[in-house]
Amino acid sequence: MADNRFGTPPPEGFGRRLDEHAVDAGAAEPERPEGLVDSGVYVNGVRRASPVGLADTFRCLQQLDGGMAWIGLRRPSREQIASLAAEFQLPELAVEDAINAHQRPKLERYGHTLFVVLRAARYLDAREAVEFAELHLFLGPGFVITVRHGGTPDLAAVRRRLEADPTVLALGPEAVLYAVLDRVVDGYAPVVAGLENDIDEIETEVFGGDPNASRRIYQLSREVIQFQRAARPLLKVVEALTGGFDRYGTDEELRRLLRDVADHLTQVVERVDGFRHLLQNILTVNATLVSQAQNEEMRSLTAASFEQNEEVKRVSAWAAILFAPTLIGTVYGMNFTHMPELDWRYGYLFAVALMFAVCAALYLLFKRRGWL
Repeated sequence: MADNRFGTPPPEGFGRRLDEHAVDAGAAEPERPEGLVDSGVYVNGVRRASPVGLADTFRCLQQLDGGMAWIGLRRPSREQIASLAAEFQLPELAVEDAINAHQRPKLERYGHTLFVVLRAARYLDAREAVEFAELHLFLGPGFVITVRHGGTPDLAAVRRRLEADPTVLALGPEAVLYAVLDRVVDGYAPVVAGLENDIDEIETEVFGGDPNASRRIYQLSREVIQFQRAARPLLKVVEALTGGFDRYGTDEELRRLLRDVADHLTQVVERVDGFRHLLQNILTVNATLVSQAQNEEMRSLTAASFEQNEEVKRVSAWAAILFAPTLIGTVYGMNFTHMPELDWRYGYLFAVALMFAVCAALYLLFKRRGWL
């Protein structure tokens, strides 16, 4: 890590004579190249120059004895990254990571250069979703480079806060790192609140029988897992920084700041872990309720089918009973000349009796089988 002792500040007005492109912090900021958000050179925590380009920043840093450059980039070009890598001798692997992004939070030391990857998050109320952004930091003797891939966090606010407290900023690149860490972790709090509110709504939907609850539980579970991937590895980053307190002679004030960040981060991680377990339980309850609803529906369908079966049995039984006399009457209604019993005196009574007998026999048969 960088040495926090910056030496004696230059005479008043020295920063104004550095370069025609370097301006005071209080002057109107000229238009900067695309990708360069802000660039400042600080001495003892006070901003002495505001270069408008990387080349100007390099010259100012060389001319200001004991200065620290803080360069803020957002989606920089390869040329800008290559220029910084050449000037500050940045490690090649870390430079590739900064260009390609899609890294998990981590901390790596390359000699006197520290490379840190952070994942910021913010909750979007309109979409009820979590948006993630990647932030890379290079820290070394006399420089801090921040590379953002996304719209969050607002590092301009971090810069303003540190510039308002030169005592802390004078502690060097570590102060910038800890302030950025604090901003990222503080940004997790609204996300936790938003996720908690979404979970409360999902619980209401589940017990209200909302058919879309399963889809929303799945989507929210994915967001919680992504949030875990952003926050949990950050614990190791903080532990690594804490473990280097004595070795790198970290200032006591910075140690206090980092311990505060660690406390907040631990609370966030614990709550997010709780969210994941809670969503798993909600998903189980929802599956049980859906299964119960399906069972009730199947039971209703089975009952309706059974009732329909009984009706079909009754109709079939009565149809068979009524078919018997119809058949007999049809046979005797053929009017053939030579038919049995046509000349018998009791033939008509016999036919009617036969009809009644067949109907009675069928009725008793169906009654015994429960069809009637």
